[in-house]
Amino acid sequence: MTPLSRRGVLGAAAAFAGTGAAVAAGSPATASSRGDGHRPKAVVFRDVRPFGAKKPVDLTVVDGRITDGRAPKGAKVIDGGGRVALPSLVDAHIHPDKTTWGSSWITRKPASGIADYCAQDVEVFKSQPRPVGERAYGLMAHAVTRGTRAMRAHVDVAPAYDLAGVEGVNAARKRLGHALDVQVVAFPQHGVIRTPGTAELLEEAARSGAIDLVGGIDPISFDNAMDEQLDLVFGLADRHGVGVDIHLHDRDEKGTKVLRAIIDRTRALSLRGKVTVSHVFCLPNLSDTELDKMAADLGEQDISLTTVAPNESLVLPIAKLREHGVRVGLGSDGVRDSWSPFGNADMLHRAHILGWVTDVRLDDELADCYGVGAHGGADVMGLDHADLKPGAPADFILVRGECLPQVLVDMPQRDMVVHGGQVVARNGELA
Repeated sequence: MTPLSRRGVLGAAAAFAGTGAAVAAGSPATASSRGDGHRPKAVVFRDVRPFGAKKPVDLTVVDGRITDGRAPKGAKVIDGGGRVALPSLVDAHIHPDKTTWGSSWITRKPASGIADYCAQDVEVFKSQPRPVGERAYGLMAHAVTRGTRAMRAHVDVAPAYDLAGVEGVNAARKRLGHALDVQVVAFPQHGVIRTPGTAELLEEAARSGAIDLVGGIDPISFDNAMDEQLDLVFGLADRHGVGVDIHLHDRDEKGTKVLRAIIDRTRALSLRGKVTVSHVFCLPNLSDTELDKMAADLGEQDISLTTVAPNESLVLPIAKLREHGVRVGLGSDGVRDSWSPFGNADMLHRAHILGWVTDVRLDDELADCYGVGAHGGADVMGLDHADLKPGAPADFILVRGECLPQVLVDMPQRDMVVHGGQVVARNGELA
């Protein structure tokens, strides 16, 4: 396994571990409202230890944001019991429409490539007694109870499904609007060009406003039409004002060729900051010189990347990418679907996996793995960091533990999950 210090998978760890928190000043009943008739929603979380600090403090929340001021009169008080307070996490890449979460066990068949997996996806879709919306809701609600504040949901769009997946995940998004921020990607898993009718469905989804981003998949190795696929996907984004998030699994020069084409189109259409590439298995195989050049170009166009940390050889070189300003998020990928029996939509577990596959052992390295899970995905999704600083979104978890590195390793139960200053889950169940 490649040691962290040799290639720099993470880096910039100490800054996250030392992030400060807002402390309630004085009694929670000493401040008034703004004087304009607005009655702020105020909550004081008493006796909590931000990032595992030795000395407990009170966290004050007003209108869903952490504040360093005094709490308004009548603020609700919630006892944290000395628990560790940590930022909630962001799942930057997940497929909730495919899941069988909460359903009976399915027996998976051998598969030799994406086409085989796609065929099995259709079989599972047709055989499930519960519609997409119910299955997606179950998984997304479970993610909330594990401390996920936001997710980017890739949803299959293909003639085999029409727009059932988009409709189902949007229904789940609406039901969980109080607890979870969701971006929906129309993802052409069956190919954009190789599957007739898909392009029209992507157009319909983008035009309807039901999606936030349009996706693509392996334009050379799977769709066999790089220019045609990318022109279509980027054209949709340009016309309808949505973002782009493309799956790229190729590990060789096909991957770098596609990545260069994505950079060129991002520049040509002035889509800077609106494009993401997922997986990007070609990057870990580049030489240091090649990686520096590619990372510089990605950073110049503010193209973000996501990884699911599948193993040591395919996880993205996060530290090197950060040096060039590239935003990198962490995600779950598929959960209990036809592709794999594994997965749990628990981003604390995924941050733990990131540490495992990158062979970290120092406290600041472990803390930075958590930071990738908490703030990397927020950067990809364009969200504020929930870093417990004054002005930050009051999205955090309370757990029993000693310190942040120990929490990452032991993955204790999330005793309380707070979103926008409101408790949305307790002891593994939605509140």
